[in-house]
Amino acid sequence: MLVELSIENLGVLPSATASWAPGLTVLTGETGAGKTFLLSGLKLIQGARADSSRVREGQSQAFVEGIFDFSEIDDADRAAITDEIENVGGDTENNEVVVSRSVSSKGRSRAHVGGRTVTAGRLAAVVDNLLVIHGQNDQLRLLSTDQQRDALDSFDPEIATIKSRYQVLRDQWRSVTRELTRRQQHRREMAQEEDRLRFALDEIEAVSPSPHEDELLVDKVKRLQDVDSLRDSAGRAFQALSSDDTEETSSAIDLLGEAQSALASSGDSQLVNLGTQIHNLLEQVGDISSDLSRYLGGLSSDPGELDAALQRQAQLNELTRKYAANIDAVLEWRDNAYKRLESLDTSTETIEKLAKEAEEAGTKTREIAEKLTAARRRAARKLEQAVTEEMRGLAMPTSSLDIAVTTNTVFRKNGTDEVEFRLRSYDGAEPRPLTQAASGGELSRIMLALEVVLSAERRGTTIVFDEVDAGVGGRAGVEIGRRLMRLSRQCQVIVVTHLPQVAAFADQHLVVTKSVDASVAATSGIKTLVESERVEELARMLAGLDHTDTGRAHAEELLATAARERSQA
Repeated sequence: MLVELSIENLGVLPSATASWAPGLTVLTGETGAGKTFLLSGLKLIQGARADSSRVREGQSQAFVEGIFDFSEIDDADRAAITDEIENVGGDTENNEVVVSRSVSSKGRSRAHVGGRTVTAGRLAAVVDNLLVIHGQNDQLRLLSTDQQRDALDSFDPEIATIKSRYQVLRDQWRSVTRELTRRQQHRREMAQEEDRLRFALDEIEAVSPSPHEDELLVDKVKRLQDVDSLRDSAGRAFQALSSDDTEETSSAIDLLGEAQSALASSGDSQLVNLGTQIHNLLEQVGDISSDLSRYLGGLSSDPGELDAALQRQAQLNELTRKYAANIDAVLEWRDNAYKRLESLDTSTETIEKLAKEAEEAGTKTREIAEKLTAARRRAARKLEQAVTEEMRGLAMPTSSLDIAVTTNTVFRKNGTDEVEFRLRSYDGAEPRPLTQAASGGELSRIMLALEVVLSAERRGTTIVFDEVDAGVGGRAGVEIGRRLMRLSRQCQVIVVTHLPQVAAFADQHLVVTKSVDASVAATSGIKTLVESERVEELARMLAGLDHTDTGRAHAEELLATAARERSQA
């Protein structure tokens, strides 16, 4: 629910803050006082398009901030709201979130959720779960068949369960059908691509490269090209470390051995310790000598080995020239090509297999779609009856709602059904689409009737009605007030009204006041009325009978009657 709303420099509202109570809140005031700008503020924090012309004259920007408490919303929706806020890095405290929107006089707009800057779309994603506004233009949404279908679907939880299963099966059917169509329509192109891939794979497999082979081969070729120089360097090092007995000069091993023997026989502990270190050094030199011997033995003496290595290198270079930058990438390309071949199979067997899968998936989808249609038709009869009962008390005594659910063979996202709300003007009359049969005032009342019936789905949220009582009065106004009061026991309801019969049912009454000074722009503010002030405001609304005993008496009677009904609700 909406806890607090602050507005700065929006139209005739220079600075206004209002706290909002649970239940039914009515908003009244003279024409032009600024109620429209208050609704504009609510729409701004709901993500509506920013309009710089709404910024108060002479000010650089307008600012709107709202605090919402979502603790009373059901667990699933509360978790979804929390996730949406956390996704943008916003903060919440005790299931409350602060949202805001600013609009500059130059048209720039900024939005915030939980202290974090977000796009208007992200702001809407959060606030749409908390706030529903039914303005005079918003009634047009009820004329959309998609909105009508969504309203019907929300009436019965069974529909959501079946629809979820339908969407899973439909996705499976679409996937296999698209694959079948792709292979059928592009059979020639796919066959040509398959031939090219197989030729390339045959070429790669003929060479049969190994991982890192190109890098290793570079070292091998260089070694073979420098074999004489390498043999000379390694040979001289080997001779210096370990010469045989036929040579006149002593090797490093011989000299180290003599030094170690001399120190070991000295009898001095320090020298003996040094001799031990020389012994360890001898072992290391011996290991190095052995490694050099093996290296020398491994050097090729076959001139043909270099030619073979160069030829192998040329084969690898041909692969890297055609397919990838190095051999490891060529091997990766090869693996991907094999996977691609699987998707290019256009053999008769594969096509027949896919066709069978598509047929089976279509059958399953059609069966669940039929269950969805049946569930919608059952729900439609119940919703028709419930909404019609509400309409009868809203100055539409002979009208009834008719919901047509027609089906076709197309698997759309939400099923195969078309849902249309139609209005029957009297028993026996032919039902006509709302677009043709309902006036603006009737649309408002049908919207209210729907909200009352669907109110269980709105628990903990805020619903705003802008002049839902347009075009009615008298007893019909009382019935509208009564239903708004009943709806407010499920969720917070805010109503902009000109009818005292509606205002009397409020748990909280706010009035938008306007002051006019010829030297400055008009200004408005928001005031919460106490009981005595409510009497005066209702008297004013009763055909201008303020400050008269008759007006006050009538207002007191309305308030007393409504208070009795509120206490029993």
